[in-house]
Amino acid sequence: MINVTDFAPTRPIRHAQIQSVLATKSPRRRKWLRRGNRMEALATHHVLDAGDGVRLTGWLSHQASCEPRGLVVLIHGWEGCHDSTYLYSMACALFAAGYEVFRLNLRDHGGTHHLNREVFHSARIKEVLGAIRAVQALTPTQPLFVVGFSLGGNFALRVGLYGPAVGLRPRLSIGICPAINPRATIEAIDGGSAMFRWYFMRKWRATVMAKAAAWPEYAAAADAYLRMRRLLDITARFAEEQTEYGALEPYLAAYTLSAEQILEAASPLAIITAADDPVIPLADFRGLAVRGALEAFDVTAHGGHCGFIENLGLDSWAERRVLTLLERTND
Repeated sequence: MINVTDFAPTRPIRHAQIQSVLATKSPRRRKWLRRGNRMEALATHHVLDAGDGVRLTGWLSHQASCEPRGLVVLIHGWEGCHDSTYLYSMACALFAAGYEVFRLNLRDHGGTHHLNREVFHSARIKEVLGAIRAVQALTPTQPLFVVGFSLGGNFALRVGLYGPAVGLRPRLSIGICPAINPRATIEAIDGGSAMFRWYFMRKWRATVMAKAAAWPEYAAAADAYLRMRRLLDITARFAEEQTEYGALEPYLAAYTLSAEQILEAASPLAIITAADDPVIPLADFRGLAVRGALEAFDVTAHGGHCGFIENLGLDSWAERRVLTLLERTND
């Protein structure tokens, strides 16, 4: 593994739980707004034709005063959205550096439960590829980059794996704390900190209720899921009833990424993760190194889950690192 040593968060915010909370709850959005956020002012909402009648949404911020350095599609984590703190702050940093930015909402995220009858599941890579093709058509002359967080990091890596077969060829796809072994992540949530379990389950319950409100025929299934307590049990029943895979194991296998798949991807990839991530075990990355398609593999000692906050000023090492990786690719 490649251990990056230049990320050393100040001691009061070094703990993994604090880093993870700061990823989602810190006032970094207000920090960017205080600086005068042109990205927000120039953002336009889009409903994308993702193919097969599926519609996904997102926000595109065009560069109006300079020649763009490329188009970056950002993908949030499970139960996140285009407005999640970690994603919003990354978008602002990229836009300030001269990139055009599209903040994509996955199905049933970002208040889009009404757009598609069938529910979101994590193996729906085809529609994400379709949506990114639609995004690229909005800025067809720009080189494409994809950056995702957690489950969105898994999607970003899969865009790099499967995109070239459908005409998408990102110059680089970056997974930040990517959930490449979903069973391990689910078990870490079930068996880990009560705070993390409460956080994920609270957000998941809200989206189940929103889907049932938008599609009443889903209400009976939703009620059954809401009575369950363990995420692994919920996922097993969900896989049986709501996916084309019919059972837990084939469903998880559909979006599990092996070291061999990553190293042999059809386009360049990069991974940033933290050894102390409480929901993405470091063992998931066994067998990976900088070779083949994997052009960068950063493992920091600290950072928690998608945190990487450096100091009390809430500066993000991950944002600086992503900019470095994109600049290196553009050179």
